Amino acid sequence: MKAGIKIIGLLGLLTAALACTPTVDFTPAGAPEIGEGDIVVLDMSRWREVTSRDSIGVVRLWEAMHLTSTLQGILNRDEPRLYIKYVVSEGVNVDDFWWDKCIGGGKWLEGRKVVTMYDPVRVLDAFRDKIEGLVVYDPAVPSTSNVASTVAGADNLVAVRYDPRPGSIYTRLMQREYPVKVSLVGEDGSSRFHSKLEPYQWAVDNYLKTGKCDGGYAGYYIDQYWMKSPGNAGMNHHLLTNHDYFVAHKGFFFDLSPWDDEPASDAPDEGNGDRAMFLQIFSEIYRLNGGTRFCHVGGFAPWPNKYSNSSGVDHKSRHGASETEWEVARVLSAYNAYKDADAAAVGAMANASFWQHYPLKKEYPQSWTTVEDLKAKGLILSDGRVATTKKFILFYVGDYDAASWIYQRMPTLWEDPARGSVPLMWSINPNLADRAPMVMDYLRSTATETDYFAAGDNGAGYLFPGMLEEPRPVSGLPSGVAAWAAHNKPYFQQWGLSVTGFVIDGSGPGMSEEGFRSYASFSPHGIGPQKLPDGKDAILVDGMPVLKCSGASIGDERIEDAGKNAVSRLSQHADFPFYWFRTILKSPSWHAGVKEYIEAQSKNYVVLSGPEYFELLRYYLEQNG
Repeated sequence: MKAGIKIIGLLGLLTAALACTPTVDFTPAGAPEIGEGDIVVLDMSRWREVTSRDSIGVVRLWEAMHLTSTLQGILNRDEPRLYIKYVVSEGVNVDDFWWDKCIGGGKWLEGRKVVTMYDPVRVLDAFRDKIEGLVVYDPAVPSTSNVASTVAGADNLVAVRYDPRPGSIYTRLMQREYPVKVSLVGEDGSSRFHSKLEPYQWAVDNYLKTGKCDGGYAGYYIDQYWMKSPGNAGMNHHLLTNHDYFVAHKGFFFDLSPWDDEPASDAPDEGNGDRAMFLQIFSEIYRLNGGTRFCHVGGFAPWPNKYSNSSGVDHKSRHGASETEWEVARVLSAYNAYKDADAAAVGAMANASFWQHYPLKKEYPQSWTTVEDLKAKGLILSDGRVATTKKFILFYVGDYDAASWIYQRMPTLWEDPARGSVPLMWSINPNLADRAPMVMDYLRSTATETDYFAAGDNGAGYLFPGMLEEPRPVSGLPSGVAAWAAHNKPYFQQWGLSVTGFVIDGSGPGMSEEGFRSYASFSPHGIGPQKLPDGKDAILVDGMPVLKCSGASIGDERIEDAGKNAVSRLSQHADFPFYWFRTILKSPSWHAGVKEYIEAQSKNYVVLSGPEYFELLRYYLEQNG
């Protein structure tokens, strides 16, 4: 018998352990009446009570969330049917927040009947005719949980962890005679696979090579290895709530190390096989996409648990968390894939499969400024020169390259009472509208005159644009530059964007003129890459200002410290009047305080809006070559 099943030996101990877990409805009787078109709200908030000390509770939490996310993906594939309440951030239940802001009361879905439930198994019972059956995975082989999510989406199944003990999801579903359509364990519960990579190879052969998965979607989320070190177990860090969208789109799920110079920290005896499997998966995805379509990869390297020197595991990587982030981006970029970067701590997002149906406007235009406007404000002098005695400052407000980040943090950051008192360039990737369209619409409909929107890193998705140019490292594939421009243009058009803020080049090569010209075709008012040729601060390419922004972060928590940091940076570059300050998850109140501190140091320090800043920079570069 495999080790994953022999967890406890005495029924009395099991009963005592289960007493620590949240109470759920175990009633085996029939499900409530759910009419066609009714919406079920599944309240999972009790599961946040689970702690890492409750080992059985952690298992039951995982089982319940995994069943729910795969069921949600199937039910919400074509219309919104199942909504969950679970994710809390900064003391706010964000699932409640977005429901209240965007549903009912004259808004979307007004008039639809809503049924509240508390037990995912009872919800499954209510929608039993909507699924084909179960895919059962192996608790002794962690990678099978991600393979189960892949199979669930492709075959219209729900994912269930094999566990024949009383009270488990598996046992309850067997009692209800749900059919097992795909089993990733043997008939007797023994392991069918005997390494981390075997299940992935099986999934590649049966779901990618056959085209059963959609090459436009993939999920990079931690597998059930999470249960070894769950941290604050009942909160959000398992990221199972994020699976639903990629299940709905028949995406391929994986959790692999990107490194080719060391074994994966969760599979130290398997050599460098993770990297080879990573490349094989994305080579197949590239083939499915025909070299023109980009793959939307939700998730992020699970650095707190694996693949970095910050991981809480015995076999640590020699690489830092940021290094691993960048290596993942480098590999994905080589195969025309980009991250929707659900990073740890702010990574959880629920209900994306539900919200994907939220109706958006065809376009969300933004106004731009003119040279005449700049002259009227004294930024351009009467003789036509830029007023270079001043220092021009832009607040790049980020880093919003993940739908989970705007889902979790906008309920507090956007609602800050100081918003509107200081010019802020909110740098939000437009592709986040795929999973969080209601957030994007809400921001635009409630923006003030001082709220300007740009794309964050690196446009409509996080990748290294230099990796798209030939000769392409890692993959050796043909150029993806034109395909990247084609991918971005409809997003920029819909959301009225013309600036791409922080363009992360990371560990990839910087862009050549080809890459800059590509960005000029969809981001004509400016970009801010890390790498520029010849050590320059800024250049002009086809009328598009290109401003180097590496090392411009001011992240101090205390406003005075951030202000001092900013003023120090301003004093170091006396010959160039444009300064870019990148902030991460900072509130409008914080920015207003920093602005007040900076401007108190000199009347020549001027904080500009995004349009003012980039139009003045363009004019300056034209005048000064």
